[in-house]
Amino acid sequence: ILLYSICFALSAILGTETSSKYEIKNHLGQRVYFAVEENDCFDRNLCSPIRSFTIRIADNTGREVITVNRPLRCNSCWFPCFLQELEVQSPPGTVAGYVVQNWDPFLPKFTIQNESKEDVLKIIGPYATCGCFEDVDFEVKALNEMSTIGKISKYWSGFVNNVFTNTANFGIQVPVDLDVKIKAVMIGACFLIVSMQNQEVGI
Repeated sequence: ILLYSICFALSAILGTETSSKYEIKNHLGQRVYFAVEENDCFDRNLCSPIRSFTIRIADNTGREVITVNRPLRCNSCWFPCFLQELEVQSPPGTVAGYVVQNWDPFLPKFTIQNESKEDVLKIIGPYATCGCFEDVDFEVKALNEMSTIGKISKYWSGFVNNVFTNTANFGIQVPVDLDVKIKAVMIGACFLIVSMQNQEVGI
C-alpha cells in the first residue's frame, strides 16, 4: 500500500496548514482509496503535530470505507501524560482497532490493538526520523519485538518536498494473510506517523 499526500501551493508559500488530502494506491500504482482529513483551523495551525482529526477514507466510487479518529492529546517525552492514540473504524461505525503510542525516551514506538483493545503488533521506528536523502523505516514486529513481519516506510521524495513542504510519501508492507481489520488499523498507524513526523523522536 502506498500513501501519497497532496501538496497545495498556497500552504507551501504562506506556511499555513490546510486540510490534508491523500491518495492511497496499491503496489501497481493504481488508486484504490482517497482520504480527506477533517479538523478546524486552530488545530491545524497551532497544534499541528499533535492535532486532533478525523480522516475519512473512501473508495473510487466515493463510498466511505474507513474512518480514523484521533483526539487532541498534549504530550512531552519526559512527562508522557497523554500519549498519542487513535481509533480506526472499518466499516465506519464499527471499531476495527486502535493505535497507541508507547512511551520511550529515544525511539518512536506504537502498539496495534484489535477492537477489544488486545495487543496484536508493535511498531518501532528509528532514533532519527528526519530521513535526509534516504528512506525511513518503522518496523512492524510481533509482540515479543523480536521478529519483523513488515514495515511502514517514509520515502525520501527530494530536497524541496522534504524541507519546504509538508508532503510525504509513505508505504505499508504487511503479510498478505494479515487480518483485514488489522490492515485497516495499519493504515491508521501510517496516518498517525505522518501527522507526528515533525515532532522530535520520543515525543
